Amino acid sequence: MESQKKYPRTYSFEFFPPNTPEGQEKLRATTRQLAQLNPKFFSVTYGAGGSTRERTLGTVLDIRAMGHAAAPHISCVASTRENIREWLQRYKDNGIQHLVALRGDLPSGLAAAGEFRYANELVEFIRQEFGTQFMIEVAAYPETHPQAKNAQEDLAAFKRKVDAGANSAITQYFYNADAYYRFVDDCEAMGINIPIVPGIMPIGRFSQLARFSDACGAEIPRWMRRKLEGYGDDTASIRAFGLDVVTALCDDLLQHGAPGLHFYSLNQAGLTTTIWQRLGL
Repeated sequence: MESQKKYPRTYSFEFFPPNTPEGQEKLRATTRQLAQLNPKFFSVTYGAGGSTRERTLGTVLDIRAMGHAAAPHISCVASTRENIREWLQRYKDNGIQHLVALRGDLPSGLAAAGEFRYANELVEFIRQEFGTQFMIEVAAYPETHPQAKNAQEDLAAFKRKVDAGANSAITQYFYNADAYYRFVDDCEAMGINIPIVPGIMPIGRFSQLARFSDACGAEIPRWMRRKLEGYGDDTASIRAFGLDVVTALCDDLLQHGAPGLHFYSLNQAGLTTTIWQRLGL
C-alpha cells in the first residue's frame, strides 16, 4: 500500500443516466447535494453495448452546466473503431478531457464482441488517436474479475491497461478491505504505478445489493449477508447497519493510505452524504 500514499486524495461520485424528465430533475437535485462535498468529479455510466450513449453525454453536459467536473464512461464491447473514434471526437468537441474506459457488457442477445475484446485495446486506441488529450480511468478488481480464470490472469490484464496508458484506476466495490490491500501490494510488486481508488457501494436495500454482487463478482462477506438477511424487510435496520459497516470500511481504507474514495451513489445523495459526514471529510 506504500506507493498509494504519495497520491493526492480524490473523491468522486458515480451516476447512471436517467431515462425520464423526472429522473433528470431528481439527479440535478442529487448533484447539487453531493456537489457541496466538493468532489473532484462525477462519473456517468454507459449502458451495455453503449445503449445510453446520448443520455450519458447529455448527463455529463448537464453536470458541467451546473459548474462541476464530469467524466463519461466509454465502453468498447460490441463497437467498431469508427464508432468509438466518432464518440471520442464528440467528447473532445464538447471539451471533455476525462474518461472512464471500460470493456463493458455485451447487450443481451448479442453474441459478437465487436472490434475490441478488452479494455486495454480501448485505452491503446484512445492514446493512438488522441494522444494525451484525455485523462483515462480504468477498472480494477480486488476480488478478481468474474470472467478471469484466476487472480494472476486478472492482474496481468490490469497491467496491460496501465501499460496501454491508463492514468488512474477505480475498483469494483468490495466489503473486505484486506482484498484491496492485497491487490494493491500485488500491483506494486508488478511495478504498477498509478492511483487505485477504492469503489464504495453504500447499502440501502439488501435484495438490490445481492443482485448487483452476484452479477459483478463482488463478495458480500458471509457474516454481513447473514446479518442483512436477518433484518428481512426492516429497511431502517438495513440502512443503519449498512452505514456502520461502510463508514468503518472507508475509515480503514483512508487510514491505510487509500488515494481517495469513489462512491457508487445509484443517483441518491442520502447514504453517501451521511457516510461522508461520519468520516469527518
